[in-house]
Amino acid sequence: MKILLYAGSLDTVSRSGVGEAVRHQREALERLGIDYTMNEREDYDLVHLNTIFPDSLRMAKRAKRKGKKVVYHAHSTMEDFRNSFRGSNLAAPLFKRWIMRCYRSADLLITPTEYAKGLIQNYGVTNPIVSLSNGVDSAFFAPDPEAGRRFRLRHGLDEEAKVVLSVGHYIERKGVLDFVELARRMPDHQFYWFGYTPLYMVPPKIREAVETKLPNLRFPGYVNREELRDAYCGSNLFLFATHEETEGIVLLEALAAEIPVLVRDLPIYADWLEDGGTVYKARDLDAFERGIRGIAGRTLPDLTANGRKLALGLDLDAVGRRLVELYEIALHSNPVKPQAKILHPEV
Repeated sequence: MKILLYAGSLDTVSRSGVGEAVRHQREALERLGIDYTMNEREDYDLVHLNTIFPDSLRMAKRAKRKGKKVVYHAHSTMEDFRNSFRGSNLAAPLFKRWIMRCYRSADLLITPTEYAKGLIQNYGVTNPIVSLSNGVDSAFFAPDPEAGRRFRLRHGLDEEAKVVLSVGHYIERKGVLDFVELARRMPDHQFYWFGYTPLYMVPPKIREAVETKLPNLRFPGYVNREELRDAYCGSNLFLFATHEETEGIVLLEALAAEIPVLVRDLPIYADWLEDGGTVYKARDLDAFERGIRGIAGRTLPDLTANGRKLALGLDLDAVGRRLVELYEIALHSNPVKPQAKILHPEV
């Protein structure tokens, strides 16, 4: 079995969750010794697609003409396209029609969670579909006091500073407006948002939020994974105020790094993230503020060991083994087997 991880247009999403998911797939296949290529000119048995750009759909059709199998990773939904870039809400229905066309080209669809699977099934896509976490490199994103000290030294933060971290694009869906408002409300905490989106791509209110001048608010931009690991280890909590996700790789990274996590209370996290068990949840600004103060002030119980345990169950080794099983299923057109329970507690 030789896998083609299609590389077309990957540069466009290299600094996004999709780009990180592809890096995870490569790492998992390498750990398991599975033969793969990213060169479409080489021979292969199955193509694995991760983007919804036109070249990926053309690749799917080309593979089908050659009698090859097509696995499509459905990272995108209409719901998480909304409230992202300029004009995204108007374009959302067209986006839905387009991704349905892409996903219907697959012999097997993979979604990161059962929640995302349900959304795509509700669109009317009837292809075989199974959920599989994007996984996390729990050995790399691990608790490391020295990494935390590097982060604080790099940013001039003393040991007593209470640091709130978030990661993502500068888009409304990711909760950037709430993040800035919380920084305004809480001048005694330091707020750091890592990630980047060209400001010409976002609505004026998002650009204004990112350009807000507060002494306790920082938007350092995109950083490499080493610096991001240091930031997890050096922060008091990870705030994930996103309004919609198909999973959230940065959330898994924060759990693996054994940092307290505060998330928005969303349907996707209803079953596999327990409020007060593995994470804390909030629904509005007042609840987010209470949660931040309780976590950073250590008046709430420490859940980080539970979060790390959950992340270990989503490690790339486990995800990779299941991914190879799914490749075999697609190649031999067998019915999809039930997922192993280690991949998401609700499955």
